[in-house]
Amino acid sequence: MRAIGLVAAGVLLASSCPALPVSAAGAAIAPAGPMAEPSPKSSPPTKPSTKPTSKPSAKPSAKTTPAPSTSAPPVRQEPVTCDLPRGYRGAIKEPWAQKRLAFQRVWTLTRGQGVTVAVVDSGADIGHTMLDGRVADYTDLTGTGKKDCAGHGTGVAALIAGRDLSPQGVPLTGVAPAARLVIVKQQNADRDEHGGERLPSAIRRAADAGAQVINVSIAAAPSSALQQAVRYAQSHDAVVVAAAGNAAKDDGNDGPAYPASYPGVISVASLGEDGHRIDSSGLRSRVDIGAPGKGLTIAWPGGGYDPQVEGTSFAAAYVSGVVALVRASHPALHQDQVVRRVLSTADGNVGDGTGRGMVNPTQAVTAIVPGENTPGAATAQPAPRPVKLAAPSHPDARTTDVEMGVAAGAVGLAALAALCGIVVPMGKRRGWRPGRVVLGDREEDEEPIVTGTEGGTIGAHH
Repeated sequence: MRAIGLVAAGVLLASSCPALPVSAAGAAIAPAGPMAEPSPKSSPPTKPSTKPTSKPSAKPSAKTTPAPSTSAPPVRQEPVTCDLPRGYRGAIKEPWAQKRLAFQRVWTLTRGQGVTVAVVDSGADIGHTMLDGRVADYTDLTGTGKKDCAGHGTGVAALIAGRDLSPQGVPLTGVAPAARLVIVKQQNADRDEHGGERLPSAIRRAADAGAQVINVSIAAAPSSALQQAVRYAQSHDAVVVAAAGNAAKDDGNDGPAYPASYPGVISVASLGEDGHRIDSSGLRSRVDIGAPGKGLTIAWPGGGYDPQVEGTSFAAAYVSGVVALVRASHPALHQDQVVRRVLSTADGNVGDGTGRGMVNPTQAVTAIVPGENTPGAATAQPAPRPVKLAAPSHPDARTTDVEMGVAAGAVGLAALAALCGIVVPMGKRRGWRPGRVVLGDREEDEEPIVTGTEGGTIGAHH
C-alpha cells in the first residue's frame, strides 16, 4: 500500500519569505509494505516552483479495543528529531476560506461546546497559541513522543477547533473553537511503514475516547480491519469525516481512498474560491461534499503559520468543524442524522468530484430538515377539562377591509425583507448559481466514483 500525502513545501513563497514552513497537502496514504522512512524535513528550497511535491503520510491510532484481532499493536520506533522549518510570523490576512464559510455567523447559537473531536493524524503541537489549552487528551501510538514532526496534524486540529485569535489581531480561528480536542498520533513523519497497521486501532481509540466527530485526513487501502473500525466508531455514535484523497500523477494503479469510500463516512473533496474542484482533489473516491482546500493558512509547530497549504486533508478539517457545530446545536441527533443534515444543506454539486457542493455552516446548523425529529419540538398537551369559547363578535365591513389591508401590507413587507436579507446575500455567495437541498438518504443520489482520471489516481494498491 503506497503512501501519498503531505505536500513538502510552500515553495511558491520560498524566495520571498524564506522563513515559511513547508506546506502539508491533502490526505496521506498509509503504506502496507515496508518503506524506508525519509530523513527529517529540512528548510524549504530557495528556488521557487509552481508545482509542490507530494510526500506520503500515514497516521497512528488511539486506544485499542479488547479484541486484538481487529488491529495491529503499536510498533515501537526510535525517537525522531523534528527538523521543521520555522513558521511564518508576519502579518496574516483573513483567509478566503474563513470568509467564504462565514461560520462565525452561527457562533451566537453554537461554538461547538460540549462536543469532542478526535484528530487521527501526525500528532499536534499543543503549545501553539491556537491549541494551547484546547487539547483534552493526547495518545501517541508511535512511541516517538507527543510532538508533531510533520506539521500536518497541528494544522488540521487548529482548523477544526483552534482558538479564535482575532482579539489578538490575528484573523484566524478554528470552525468550532469551543469543542474539545482529542489527539491520536498515528505517525511521526511524512512516511511511516507501520501507519497502515495502526489506523484501525487509531479509529477505535478515538471512539473509545468518546469522540462524537473523528477526523481522518488519511487515504489508505481497504481492509476488513479498517472497515470494522469505521463501523465500530459509527456504532458508538461518532461521525467519521475523511479526506477523499489527492490526485497522484506518478502511478496509475491507485484506487479509491479509504476510509473515505466506506458507507456512512463523509468523504470530502477540495474546492477553490470559485466553488469548483481544484485539480489536486482526486476523482477516484466517492465524494459527499466539498470544502476549501487551496491557498489555506494553518497553524505550524513551534509557533507561526504556513500560509499556503493545499489538500483534501484540510478540506476535511473544515467539514469536521461544521459537524462539531451541528452536534452541539442538535445534541439529540444520531450520527447518521447529522451526516444527512450536513450533506442536504450544502450549496449544490458543481461538477465531477464535488459531491453535494461546498459545505454550508449556517444552513447546516439552522435549516429545518424535513423528516428530522427536532429536539424540543412542541407537543400537544390535552386540556384538563373542556373549555367553552365565547362566540366571536361580528365586525362591520369597513373594519374587515382595514384589517385585510394591514395584513396584506405586513406580508408584503416581510417578503421584501426576506428577499433583501436572505435571498440576495445567498445568491451573491453562490455566484447566482442554483443550489439544492437533497432530502433523504437515497443511495442513488450519491455521486458515483469517477474512473480513468487523467494524470493518475489516489488511494492504495489493491
